[in-house]
Amino acid sequence: MNRAPETIDRTQALELLVHGDLLQLGKWADAIRRRLHPDNRVTFVVDRNVNYTNVCESRCSFCAFYRDIDAADAYLLDYEAIFAKIAELVERGGTQLLMQGGLHPEIGIEYFENLFRDIKRRFPLVQNHSLSPAEICHLADRHTLSITEVLSRLKLAGLDSVPGGGAEILVDEVRQSISPKKIGWQRWGEVMLTAAALGMSTTATMMFGSKETPEQIVEHLFRVRAMQEQGGSFTAFIPWTYQPGNTELGGETATGVEYLKVLALSRIVLDNIASIQASWVTQGAKLAQVALFFGANDLGGTMLEENVVAAAGCSFRMSQQEMVELIQGAGFRAAQRDTGYRIVKEF
Repeated sequence: MNRAPETIDRTQALELLVHGDLLQLGKWADAIRRRLHPDNRVTFVVDRNVNYTNVCESRCSFCAFYRDIDAADAYLLDYEAIFAKIAELVERGGTQLLMQGGLHPEIGIEYFENLFRDIKRRFPLVQNHSLSPAEICHLADRHTLSITEVLSRLKLAGLDSVPGGGAEILVDEVRQSISPKKIGWQRWGEVMLTAAALGMSTTATMMFGSKETPEQIVEHLFRVRAMQEQGGSFTAFIPWTYQPGNTELGGETATGVEYLKVLALSRIVLDNIASIQASWVTQGAKLAQVALFFGANDLGGTMLEENVVAAAGCSFRMSQQEMVELIQGAGFRAAQRDTGYRIVKEF
Protein backbone atom coordinates (compact mmCIF):
# COMPACT_ATOMS: atom_id res chain seq x y z
CA MET A 1 0.00 0.00 0.00
CA ASN A 2 1.84 3.07 -1.27
CA ARG A 3 -0.58 5.79 -0.23
CA ALA A 4 -3.02 6.47 2.55
CA PRO A 5 -6.17 4.39 2.04
CA GLU A 6 -9.46 6.27 1.78
CA THR A 7 -11.28 3.17 3.02
CA ILE A 8 -9.72 0.10 4.51
CA ASP A 9 -10.89 -3.49 4.97
CA ARG A 10 -9.82 -6.15 7.45
CA THR A 11 -7.23 -7.70 5.14
CA GLN A 12 -5.55 -4.35 4.48
CA ALA A 13 -5.68 -3.44 8.17
CA LEU A 14 -4.01 -6.72 9.15
CA GLU A 15 -1.30 -6.18 6.56
CA LEU A 16 -0.61 -2.71 7.94
CA LEU A 17 -0.51 -3.96 11.53
CA VAL A 18 1.77 -6.91 10.87
CA HIS A 19 3.98 -5.66 8.04
CA GLY A 20 3.34 -1.92 7.80
CA ASP A 21 6.16 0.56 8.23
CA LEU A 22 5.77 2.35 11.57
CA LEU A 23 6.58 5.82 10.27
CA GLN A 24 4.37 5.44 7.20
CA LEU A 25 1.49 4.32 9.40
CA GLY A 26 2.08 7.33 11.61
CA LYS A 27 2.12 9.65 8.62
CA TRP A 28 -1.23 8.34 7.35
CA ALA A 29 -2.80 8.48 10.81
CA ASP A 30 -1.50 12.01 11.34
CA ALA A 31 -3.06 13.09 8.03
CA ILE A 32 -6.46 11.82 9.20
CA ARG A 33 -6.02 13.58 12.54
CA ARG A 34 -5.21 16.85 10.78
CA ARG A 35 -8.23 16.46 8.48
CA LEU A 36 -10.59 15.83 11.39
CA HIS A 37 -8.94 18.38 13.71
CA PRO A 38 -7.47 21.14 11.51
CA ASP A 39 -7.15 23.60 14.41
CA ASN A 40 -3.85 22.07 15.67
CA ARG A 41 -5.49 21.66 19.08
CA VAL A 42 -4.90 18.80 21.53
CA THR A 43 -7.41 18.45 24.33
CA PHE A 44 -7.69 16.97 27.81
CA VAL A 45 -10.29 16.79 30.57
CA VAL A 46 -9.80 17.43 34.28
CA ASP A 47 -11.33 14.38 35.91
CA ARG A 48 -11.17 11.91 38.75
CA ASN A 49 -11.52 8.14 38.74
CA VAL A 50 -13.47 7.14 41.83
CA ASN A 51 -13.33 3.38 42.34
CA TYR A 52 -16.31 2.90 44.66
CA THR A 53 -15.37 -0.72 45.40
CA ASN A 54 -12.61 -3.22 44.67
CA VAL A 55 -14.90 -6.21 45.24
CA CYS A 56 -15.55 -7.99 41.95
CA GLU A 57 -17.04 -11.37 41.13
CA SER A 58 -15.57 -11.28 37.63
CA ARG A 59 -12.02 -11.97 38.92
CA CYS A 60 -10.35 -11.25 35.56
CA SER A 61 -6.88 -12.76 35.28
CA PHE A 62 -5.40 -9.53 33.90
CA CYS A 63 -6.65 -7.38 36.78
CA ALA A 64 -4.52 -6.59 39.83
CA PHE A 65 -7.17 -4.40 41.45
CA TYR A 66 -10.05 -6.74 42.31
CA ARG A 67 -10.58 -8.43 45.69
CA ASP A 68 -12.98 -11.10 46.92
CA ILE A 69 -15.63 -9.79 49.30
CA ASP A 70 -14.02 -11.45 52.33
CA ALA A 71 -10.50 -10.14 51.62
CA ALA A 72 -8.88 -8.10 54.36
CA ASP A 73 -8.44 -5.10 52.05
CA ALA A 74 -11.85 -5.32 50.33
CA TYR A 75 -13.84 -2.08 50.51
CA LEU A 76 -17.05 -0.30 49.48
CA LEU A 77 -16.99 3.48 49.79
CA ASP A 78 -19.83 5.18 51.63
CA TYR A 79 -21.54 8.15 50.01
CA GLU A 80 -19.77 10.76 52.12
CA ALA A 81 -16.35 9.47 51.08
CA ILE A 82 -17.40 9.71 47.42
CA PHE A 83 -18.80 13.23 47.89
CA ALA A 84 -15.51 14.34 49.47
CA LYS A 85 -13.58 13.06 46.45
CA ILE A 86 -15.92 14.89 44.05
CA ALA A 87 -15.68 18.10 46.09
CA GLU A 88 -11.90 17.99 45.75
CA LEU A 89 -12.29 17.46 42.00
CA VAL A 90 -14.51 20.55 41.72
CA GLU A 91 -12.04 22.58 43.78
CA ARG A 92 -9.37 21.69 41.21
CA GLY A 93 -11.54 22.90 38.32
CA GLY A 94 -12.57 19.40 37.32
CA THR A 95 -15.66 18.65 35.22
CA GLN A 96 -15.78 14.85 34.84
CA LEU A 97 -16.43 12.05 37.32
CA LEU A 98 -15.48 8.58 36.13
CA MET A 99 -16.86 6.16 38.69
CA GLN A 100 -16.14 2.46 38.22
CA GLY A 101 -15.55 -0.43 40.57
CA GLY A 102 -16.40 -4.10 40.32
CA LEU A 103 -19.27 -6.55 40.16
CA HIS A 104 -20.14 -6.41 43.85
CA PRO A 105 -22.56 -9.18 44.86
CA GLU A 106 -24.32 -7.18 47.56
CA ILE A 107 -25.12 -3.80 46.00
CA GLY A 108 -27.95 -3.19 43.59
CA ILE A 109 -29.29 -0.47 41.36
CA GLU A 110 -30.74 1.52 44.28
CA TYR A 111 -27.19 2.16 45.57
CA PHE A 112 -26.43 3.97 42.31
CA GLU A 113 -29.80 5.67 41.89
CA ASN A 114 -29.61 7.27 45.33
CA LEU A 115 -25.93 8.11 44.90
CA PHE A 116 -26.32 9.62 41.42
CA ARG A 117 -29.28 11.75 42.53
CA ASP A 118 -27.24 13.14 45.41
CA ILE A 119 -24.22 13.77 43.17
CA LYS A 120 -26.35 15.70 40.66
CA ARG A 121 -27.94 17.73 43.45
CA ARG A 122 -24.63 18.57 45.14
CA PHE A 123 -22.45 18.92 42.03
CA PRO A 124 -24.77 19.90 39.15
CA LEU A 125 -21.93 20.95 36.82
CA VAL A 126 -20.00 17.68 37.07
CA GLN A 127 -20.51 15.22 34.19
CA ASN A 128 -21.26 11.78 35.63
CA HIS A 129 -19.43 9.51 33.17
CA SER A 130 -19.67 6.23 35.05
CA LEU A 131 -20.20 2.46 35.13
CA SER A 132 -18.80 0.10 32.51
CA PRO A 133 -21.01 -2.15 30.36
CA ALA A 134 -20.12 -5.09 32.62
CA GLU A 135 -21.42 -3.18 35.65
CA ILE A 136 -24.60 -2.25 33.77
CA CYS A 137 -25.17 -5.90 32.81
CA HIS A 138 -24.46 -7.00 36.38
CA LEU A 139 -27.28 -4.76 37.59
CA ALA A 140 -29.60 -5.99 34.85
CA ASP A 141 -28.95 -9.62 35.77
CA ARG A 142 -29.22 -8.98 39.52
CA HIS A 143 -32.64 -7.33 39.19
CA THR A 144 -33.92 -9.24 36.11
CA LEU A 145 -34.15 -5.99 34.16
CA SER A 146 -33.37 -5.19 30.54
CA ILE A 147 -30.35 -3.08 29.61
CA THR A 148 -32.77 -0.35 28.53
CA GLU A 149 -34.51 -0.39 31.90
CA VAL A 150 -31.25 -0.17 33.84
CA LEU A 151 -29.81 2.65 31.73
CA SER A 152 -33.10 4.56 31.74
CA ARG A 153 -33.31 4.42 35.52
CA LEU A 154 -29.67 5.45 35.95
CA LYS A 155 -30.02 8.27 33.44
CA LEU A 156 -33.08 9.57 35.29
CA ALA A 157 -31.06 9.46 38.51
CA GLY A 158 -28.21 11.49 37.02
CA LEU A 159 -25.93 9.29 34.90
CA ASP A 160 -24.87 11.45 31.94
CA SER A 161 -22.68 9.19 29.80
CA VAL A 162 -21.22 5.69 29.72
CA PRO A 163 -17.47 4.92 29.51
CA GLY A 164 -16.33 2.01 27.38
CA GLY A 165 -14.33 0.14 30.00
CA GLY A 166 -14.16 -3.63 30.03
CA ALA A 167 -13.94 -3.93 26.26
CA GLU A 168 -10.53 -5.60 26.40
CA ILE A 169 -10.68 -7.36 23.01
CA LEU A 170 -14.17 -7.65 21.52
CA VAL A 171 -13.67 -11.26 20.50
CA ASP A 172 -15.18 -13.90 22.77
CA GLU A 173 -12.32 -16.36 22.26
CA VAL A 174 -9.98 -13.86 23.93
CA ARG A 175 -12.52 -12.90 26.58
CA GLN A 176 -13.06 -16.53 27.55
CA SER A 177 -9.31 -16.92 27.97
CA ILE A 178 -8.55 -13.86 30.10
CA SER A 179 -11.92 -13.02 31.72
CA PRO A 180 -14.28 -16.00 31.44
CA LYS A 181 -16.83 -14.58 33.90
CA LYS A 182 -17.18 -11.26 32.11
CA ILE A 183 -19.87 -10.41 29.56
CA GLY A 184 -19.32 -11.35 25.92
CA TRP A 185 -18.60 -8.79 23.27
CA GLN A 186 -22.19 -8.64 22.00
CA ARG A 187 -23.58 -7.63 25.39
CA TRP A 188 -20.86 -4.98 25.64
CA GLY A 189 -22.07 -3.66 22.30
CA GLU A 190 -25.72 -3.86 23.38
CA VAL A 191 -25.02 -1.55 26.33
CA MET A 192 -23.22 0.94 24.12
CA LEU A 193 -25.91 1.03 21.43
CA THR A 194 -28.69 1.21 24.02
CA ALA A 195 -26.99 4.14 25.74
CA ALA A 196 -26.69 5.88 22.37
CA ALA A 197 -30.38 5.27 21.64
CA LEU A 198 -31.20 6.91 24.98
CA GLY A 199 -29.23 10.00 23.97
CA MET A 200 -26.16 9.29 26.08
CA SER A 201 -22.64 9.73 24.76
CA THR A 202 -20.18 6.85 25.15
CA THR A 203 -16.54 5.96 24.60
CA ALA A 204 -14.83 2.78 23.42
CA THR A 205 -11.59 1.22 24.62
CA MET A 206 -9.26 -1.62 23.76
CA MET A 207 -6.78 -3.34 26.05
CA PHE A 208 -4.21 -5.17 23.94
CA GLY A 209 -0.99 -7.02 24.56
CA SER A 210 -2.37 -9.87 26.67
CA LYS A 211 -3.22 -13.02 24.69
CA GLU A 212 -4.84 -11.76 21.50
CA THR A 213 -3.61 -12.13 17.91
CA PRO A 214 -3.16 -9.32 15.37
CA GLU A 215 -6.27 -10.65 13.59
CA GLN A 216 -8.27 -10.20 16.80
CA ILE A 217 -7.03 -6.62 17.26
CA VAL A 218 -8.25 -5.86 13.75
CA GLU A 219 -11.60 -7.54 14.44
CA HIS A 220 -12.02 -5.40 17.56
CA LEU A 221 -11.47 -2.21 15.57
CA PHE A 222 -13.96 -3.17 12.88
CA ARG A 223 -16.58 -4.19 15.43
CA VAL A 224 -16.27 -0.78 17.10
CA ARG A 225 -16.52 0.87 13.68
CA ALA A 226 -19.65 -1.15 12.86
CA MET A 227 -21.30 -0.17 16.16
CA GLN A 228 -20.69 3.49 15.39
CA GLU A 229 -22.25 3.02 11.95
CA GLN A 230 -25.26 1.31 13.57
CA GLY A 231 -26.09 4.39 15.63
CA GLY A 232 -23.32 4.44 18.21
CA SER A 233 -22.40 7.57 20.14
CA PHE A 234 -18.67 7.00 20.63
CA THR A 235 -16.95 10.35 21.13
CA ALA A 236 -13.51 8.77 21.47
CA PHE A 237 -11.55 5.55 21.16
CA ILE A 238 -8.86 4.74 23.73
CA PRO A 239 -6.42 1.89 23.07
CA TRP A 240 -4.13 1.00 25.95
CA THR A 241 -1.66 -1.73 26.75
CA TYR A 242 -2.12 -4.58 29.20
CA GLN A 243 -0.08 -4.06 32.38
CA PRO A 244 1.06 -7.46 33.73
CA GLY A 245 2.35 -6.43 37.17
CA ASN A 246 0.71 -8.19 40.14
CA THR A 247 -1.74 -10.04 37.89
CA GLU A 248 -2.62 -13.72 37.69
CA LEU A 249 -2.15 -13.64 33.91
CA GLY A 250 1.40 -12.27 34.03
CA GLY A 251 3.44 -12.01 30.85
CA GLU A 252 4.94 -8.97 29.16
CA THR A 253 3.47 -5.66 28.12
CA ALA A 254 3.43 -4.42 24.53
CA THR A 255 6.40 -2.34 23.35
CA GLY A 256 6.23 1.34 22.52
CA VAL A 257 6.47 0.52 18.83
CA GLU A 258 3.55 -1.92 19.09
CA TYR A 259 1.52 0.69 20.94
CA LEU A 260 2.14 3.33 18.28
CA LYS A 261 1.26 0.93 15.44
CA VAL A 262 -2.05 -0.02 17.06
CA LEU A 263 -2.79 3.63 17.84
CA ALA A 264 -2.12 4.69 14.26
CA LEU A 265 -4.18 1.83 12.84
CA SER A 266 -7.03 2.80 15.18
CA ARG A 267 -7.04 6.31 13.72
CA ILE A 268 -7.04 4.93 10.17
CA VAL A 269 -9.83 2.38 10.70
CA LEU A 270 -12.01 4.48 13.00
CA ASP A 271 -12.38 7.59 10.92
CA ASN A 272 -16.05 7.64 11.96
CA ILE A 273 -15.05 8.39 15.58
CA ALA A 274 -13.93 11.96 16.11
CA SER A 275 -11.21 11.55 18.71
CA ILE A 276 -8.42 9.11 19.53
CA GLN A 277 -6.93 9.30 23.02
CA ALA A 278 -3.29 8.67 23.83
CA SER A 279 -2.86 6.64 27.02
CA TRP A 280 -0.29 8.56 29.04
CA VAL A 281 -1.42 6.53 32.07
CA THR A 282 0.16 3.37 30.62
CA GLN A 283 2.75 4.87 28.26
CA GLY A 284 4.11 7.82 30.19
CA ALA A 285 4.45 11.44 29.12
CA LYS A 286 7.17 11.08 26.48
CA LEU A 287 5.49 8.32 24.45
CA ALA A 288 2.13 10.08 24.82
CA GLN A 289 3.76 13.11 23.25
CA VAL A 290 4.98 10.97 20.33
CA ALA A 291 1.45 9.54 20.03
CA LEU A 292 0.20 13.01 19.05
CA PHE A 293 1.99 12.45 15.72
CA PHE A 294 0.49 8.96 15.29
CA GLY A 295 -3.17 9.89 15.19
CA ALA A 296 -4.06 10.95 18.75
CA ASN A 297 -5.69 14.36 19.27
CA ASP A 298 -6.60 13.99 22.93
CA LEU A 299 -4.76 13.04 26.12
CA GLY A 300 -7.79 11.93 28.14
CA GLY A 301 -7.96 12.98 31.76
CA THR A 302 -5.53 14.43 34.25
CA MET A 303 -6.88 11.77 36.63
CA LEU A 304 -6.71 13.32 40.06
CA GLU A 305 -7.04 9.71 41.22
CA GLU A 306 -6.49 6.35 39.47
CA ASN A 307 -6.26 2.99 41.22
CA VAL A 308 -6.86 0.16 38.76
CA VAL A 309 -3.82 0.53 36.50
CA ALA A 310 -1.75 1.64 39.51
CA ALA A 311 -2.52 -1.72 41.16
CA ALA A 312 -0.55 -3.35 38.36
CA GLY A 313 2.48 -1.22 39.24
CA CYS A 314 1.99 1.42 36.55
CA SER A 315 1.75 4.77 38.28
CA PHE A 316 2.51 7.62 35.89
CA ARG A 317 1.13 10.91 37.20
CA MET A 318 0.56 14.24 35.49
CA SER A 319 -0.65 17.62 36.74
CA GLN A 320 -2.74 19.94 34.60
CA GLN A 321 0.28 22.20 34.09
CA GLU A 322 2.42 19.24 33.00
CA MET A 323 -0.32 18.22 30.57
CA VAL A 324 -0.39 21.70 29.03
CA GLU A 325 3.41 21.81 28.76
CA LEU A 326 3.50 18.35 27.15
CA ILE A 327 1.00 19.45 24.48
CA GLN A 328 2.65 22.79 23.84
CA GLY A 329 6.09 21.17 23.80
CA ALA A 330 4.95 19.02 20.89
CA GLY A 331 3.88 22.13 18.96
CA PHE A 332 0.13 21.96 19.56
CA ARG A 333 -2.42 24.31 21.15
CA ALA A 334 -3.56 22.96 24.51
CA ALA A 335 -7.19 23.14 25.57
CA GLN A 336 -9.18 21.81 28.50
CA ARG A 337 -12.46 20.20 27.38
CA ASP A 338 -15.47 18.65 29.02
CA THR A 339 -16.75 15.10 28.48
CA GLY A 340 -18.63 16.18 25.35
CA TYR A 341 -15.47 17.74 23.89
CA ARG A 342 -16.70 21.29 24.35
CA ILE A 343 -13.78 23.61 25.10
CA VAL A 344 -13.67 24.85 28.70
CA LYS A 345 -10.37 26.76 28.56
CA GLU A 346 -7.55 27.40 26.10
CA PHE A 347 -3.94 27.87 27.15
